[in-house]
Amino acid sequence: MRDFESSTLWRISAFQRQRDAHGPLPFSRGEGPSLLSTTLLADLRRLELDPAAGDALEVVAACVRHREAALVCLECPPWVWPLTLFPQHQLYHAPRDLPEMQPPPRLAVLRVLGVERPGIRTPGHWLQERGAPGAGRYRPIEPLLWRLAMEGPRRRPLSEIGGRAAYRLAAGALETLPEAGGALRMVISRLKQETAALKSIAVWPGMSLERASRLLNALYLVGALRVSRSHPAARDEPLPRWWQP
Repeated sequence: MRDFESSTLWRISAFQRQRDAHGPLPFSRGEGPSLLSTTLLADLRRLELDPAAGDALEVVAACVRHREAALVCLECPPWVWPLTLFPQHQLYHAPRDLPEMQPPPRLAVLRVLGVERPGIRTPGHWLQERGAPGAGRYRPIEPLLWRLAMEGPRRRPLSEIGGRAAYRLAAGALETLPEAGGALRMVISRLKQETAALKSIAVWPGMSLERASRLLNALYLVGALRVSRSHPAARDEPLPRWWQP
């Protein structure tokens, strides 16, 4: 297997052998701090105690919330997908992007294998030439976050926005959102005008509890969601039959 700069993805078995033999994630290298911040580490350790440990969306959301660059290795059978997030710069890096992966990835089965400090830097960094591959592998982060929320494994609201709450579209967000059509576009437009609980959104035309949860997660990750715990419309999050604690 060639270095991280290669566009060839690692197979899961090769990744596990490399990690068992050498410890750190095979894609994490370069100069600078090797540890994540204590605040992000505390969040990640809390997530490890969750019954759904390995939840890819919760881990990505933690990095976005702390605005901290991180290398997240995702199991996307039969491959390991090294995803380097740069939330402050609204970018991410991957040797190959989702549409390029063959066979097409099943995002619903994504699972986190590990999280570390990134071994590459953002474009324009004075050490970028020494530590990162071509700029063509850096892409805007918002479409990725949107797709992970809408197609990934998490079917409930993220812990940061769940519980007793009501939701509304953030001011000025409608014009900058990733493309959404049909019922989703109508729901987004409606959330611009009114504040509603998940329970209410789930019964709007074209929606369900899962689809509403995914949409709220997507809006939150791209910074387009206002969450209120004290609004009169706030209600406890409904628990669907398929959720197991």
